Amino acid sequence: MNPKDRLQRRVAVYCGSSAGNDPAFRAEAVALGESIAKAGLGLVFGGSCLGLMGALADAALASGAEVIGVLPHVLNGKEIAHTGLTALELVPTMHERKARMNALADGFIALPGGYGTLDELLEAVTWAQLRLHEKPCVLVNTAGYWNGLLSFLDFVVAEGFLKTESRALLRVASGAAEAVKMIASELD
Repeated sequence: MNPKDRLQRRVAVYCGSSAGNDPAFRAEAVALGESIAKAGLGLVFGGSCLGLMGALADAALASGAEVIGVLPHVLNGKEIAHTGLTALELVPTMHERKARMNALADGFIALPGGYGTLDELLEAVTWAQLRLHEKPCVLVNTAGYWNGLLSFLDFVVAEGFLKTESRALLRVASGAAEAVKMIASELD
């Protein structure tokens, strides 16, 4: 099914299952959940009740958004599954989690996180580079969290391993409201 044929438009958010050390990270996750709901969008996320994931999902739910979690079986038995979602889909592997989140979403946003967040985000951007999708990919650069990655990507362009137009596929927002506005403007 073409995502544009769906009644509910959704954004996948990649973020940490930890809260991080800066309270601004959690505040931004809450603001993003609220902004997604306010824009009339649904949320797709990793399915955890912990850290930024839990704060994001709780805020989106409290604001009236549809919230779909996608959790690999390996993580389900560890008491991290968010049990209050619109839907929680269990998938066999991490690879299938990424594929399912891609299928459910019309755009991608990344908040602070670790290896998992980077893996999911960079795969979404790589798929855009390969023209496997044309969905917007946006980083929320809360408290400069992504500055090191952004500098590295500029270095990769300078060294000839990434084209300028491919670098531009990863857009940067300073906050949640701006990120949702970027996504929503491309869904119209």
